[in-house]
Parts: sequence; C-alpha cells; structure tokens
Amino acid sequence: MLNAVIRFSLRHRSLVLLAAGLLLLFGGLYAARLPLDVFPDVSAPTVTVVTEATGLAPEEVEILVTFPLESMLNGAPGVRRVRSVSAAGISVVWVEFGWGEDVYRTRQVVSERLQGAQLPAGVDPPQLGPVSSVMGEITFIALTSSSPTSKAPAVSPMELRRLAETVVRRSLLSVPGISQVVPIGGDVRQYEVEADPLALAQRGLTVDDLVEALSGASRASAAGFHVDRGQEYLVRGLGRARGTADLAATVLDLENGVPVTVGDVAAVREAPEPQRGTASYKTRPAVILSVQKQPDANTLDLTREIDRLLAGLARSLPEGVSIETENFRQADFIEVAIANVLAALRDGAILVVIVLFLFLGNFRATLISALAIPLSLVAGILVLSLFGQGLNTMTLGGLAIAIGALVDDAIIDVENVFRPLRQEKLRQEKAKPQGERRSALEVVFEASSEVRGAILFATLIIVLVFLPLFFLPGMEGRLLRPLGLAYVAALVASLLVSL
Repeated sequence: MLNAVIRFSLRHRSLVLLAAGLLLLFGGLYAARLPLDVFPDVSAPTVTVVTEATGLAPEEVEILVTFPLESMLNGAPGVRRVRSVSAAGISVVWVEFGWGEDVYRTRQVVSERLQGAQLPAGVDPPQLGPVSSVMGEITFIALTSSSPTSKAPAVSPMELRRLAETVVRRSLLSVPGISQVVPIGGDVRQYEVEADPLALAQRGLTVDDLVEALSGASRASAAGFHVDRGQEYLVRGLGRARGTADLAATVLDLENGVPVTVGDVAAVREAPEPQRGTASYKTRPAVILSVQKQPDANTLDLTREIDRLLAGLARSLPEGVSIETENFRQADFIEVAIANVLAALRDGAILVVIVLFLFLGNFRATLISALAIPLSLVAGILVLSLFGQGLNTMTLGGLAIAIGALVDDAIIDVENVFRPLRQEKLRQEKAKPQGERRSALEVVFEASSEVRGAILFATLIIVLVFLPLFFLPGMEGRLLRPLGLAYVAALVASLLVSL
C-alpha cells in the first residue's frame, strides 16, 4: 500500500504539488477564521438556578429554599454534582451534568424538575441563569460621569445606573453571542413611602391599608369592550403611576365624601435602594457592566462587535457620561497568549530549517524537508476543526511541541533519496552503456521504499506515547486532550506529507 502511494505520487507529481498548494492556501484561510481562546472549555455543562426570597435570613433560605431545590435536582438524570450558596434573601444552586451532555437538554431537565418544587409563600419562582461557561466573562465596561467644568459628576449615580440598565445593557443584549450583562454599582432607583403614624391614626387607617392601596396603585385594568355602530372599542382603566405625584394621589379611603390620599398620610419620594456594594473606575464612582458570552461564541469577534456598538452609543449619551472599555478584556489576554505561542512556532520552524541546511548541506533538500512543516501544521489544524476543537494555547502548544518531529519523516526520506541520486549521477558521468542507466524516478522509488516501513513504525510508536492523554478523566482530560490531538494530528499529517 505504501509503495502504491509513492508510485502514484511520482507518476502524478503535478497533481501532488497542486494539492499541496491548495492545502496551504485554503487551509491557511480556514485556520485564520477559526475561533481563538486562551484554554479549552473545561467546564462541565452547568445550569444555574437563582431564587429570590426577600426578607429571609441565610439560615431560613437554606432550610426553606435551597434544601428543597437540591432534593428535587439531585435525582435528575445525568446530574453529576449539585452545589449551592445561601445568602440573605437569595439562593443560588449550580447543577453540574456529565461531560458531553447537551447544555439545552440539561436546562430542560432542570426546568421539569423545578415545576414540582414546593416553596414558601412570598418566595419568587426559581429562575434559570443564562447559558455561559467558566470562561464566559469576556469584558468589564465602566460608565463614568464627570462634569467638564467642575469635579462634580455630570449626572447623578441614580441616573447613571438607569442609563446603564436601560440603554447600554439592552443594546449589548441585542448582540448575537452575548448571554448576560450584569450591572454593578450606582444607585438603583426606587419609590419610598414614609408613613406618618399620627396621620394614619387620626383617619383610622393602618399601615396594611397603605400597603394594600399602593400594591394596586399602578395597574391598568381591562373593562371589556363597547360596540357602537358596528365598531368595537376596548375599554380600559388607565391607572399606571408614572411618578411620585401619581402615587401620592392614590386614594386610601373616603372621609365624609372627601378622598384620603397616600400623600395625606405619608411622604412619597424617589430615593436609591440601600447599597450593599459599590463599583469604581480609577478611584471614581462608576457603574460596571460584566459581559458574559455564550459557550460557542468567538471571543475576539464578539469583543470587536461590542467595541463598535459602544462607539455608537457613546455619541448618544448625555454630556459628561463616558464609556470606559480599558478594563478587563479577555480578548487582550487571548491575543497576547496566542502571539507568544505563535512566536514559539515561528522560532522553532526557523531553527529547524537552519539545522536542516547545516546538516544536509543542500538548499534543495532543505527546502523539500522544510515544506513538511507548514503542510503538516495546516493539515493538523483541519483535523482539529473536524473534532470540534478551536485554536487555543493548548492546541497551538501541541503543534509547537511537534515542530521538531514534523520534519523527521521527510528528512529521513529526502536524505535517503538524495544520496542514491548523487551516486547515480556519479556513475552516469562514467562511460557506461546507455542501457544500464536508471531513471531518477526509479532511484527515488527504491530509496523511499527502503525506509518507508521504518518511518511508519517509528511514527506509530510516537503516537502510542500520546495515547494515554486521550483517556484522562475530568478536567485534566478536557485540558490536555486538545494538546495530544494536535500533536498526533500534525504527526500523522507529516507522515502522509513525506509519502
């Protein structure tokens, strides 16, 4: 079989050269479009369940919310581990599934299990977190406010938080590939109603009456429809409050035919929620937006799309409000890490070519042997893409380790061919009958066939050394398996290239 491949290559040399050129051209263009990342995705498929229990202490959240949810989720099919955190007013449960599980199937399993959970009254229904991975947080964006004429901020922290949530966050979520945007810092606006106990007592009202009136103060109720002359008109009661004045005008009771409003017994105002944390950018108060990507999104392309979107948003924001992107950017780390590995690949290839020329002493033989490097690397990257692997420091590291081994097969073959060709040329320079001369193709075929079996078994032995990497379990396997796959794919490709 190997001899047949060699004979075919010698007979169709133009076809082999054309195939090599097309592999370098289109393979290189395809490799340039592959997604880049720092490390392979080492996180098992995980579904995050968030439950808000306002007013409950951590112990109560653990007993009344977290424990019932864990009990429901522990027996779900495919679940590998369940972890949880209970804090004041909130419960977070992480449900980890086995490696290789489809993330959308896991979310369906969790959703079905949560339907049977029995939680106390007043606890919000459990919500599933966004689809993301352990490497999902790709950038932090800071919104700052500063007046050009003074040190005071141009807009209030409350207005800055509103801009971050209603303008910037909603625009970012419209970008394909972004799973979640979490704002941190600033003042969250709320309406505060401070009751006057004396005024309530004078009118025979209680705090419960005030709460009940406020809970229904901002509703738009339907009242059926009205038919007039063949036309149907919807009848609605527009009662949605649009500000503090509307809330203050809410009717609590009638006193001698005169309405008693909320404003008569309480003070209504806009105020920030009590802060339990804050955010800053370069020692200045700011609102930080944490941007998380979906698992299959290209971090570099997504970061460039975010930059273009923010550049357009910056022109529409109020004067003095600026968007700062020079914070944590995973794209910058990826570019630096990939550049370092590519530099190692480049330097290794150059050193290999220099050593080849010094030992072979022939430029043509050196060029033929060195061609195995780019052809094997491109073929190895194509094999990686077939197995669903992108380019990262582990896969490129495997290719960098294989640089020296990629030319082994070609060197042995070329050197074994180069020597008989030179000897045949010396014999032909002597006065020999024309019929005893052998063609160059015959010499190449015989010389290559002599060492082909040894080269094949040597390559297979090296491949066997890396096979244990493919059987590593857990996170170690997820991290090192791409390295072994890249090395083996490039090495097998170098064997085919040498043939």
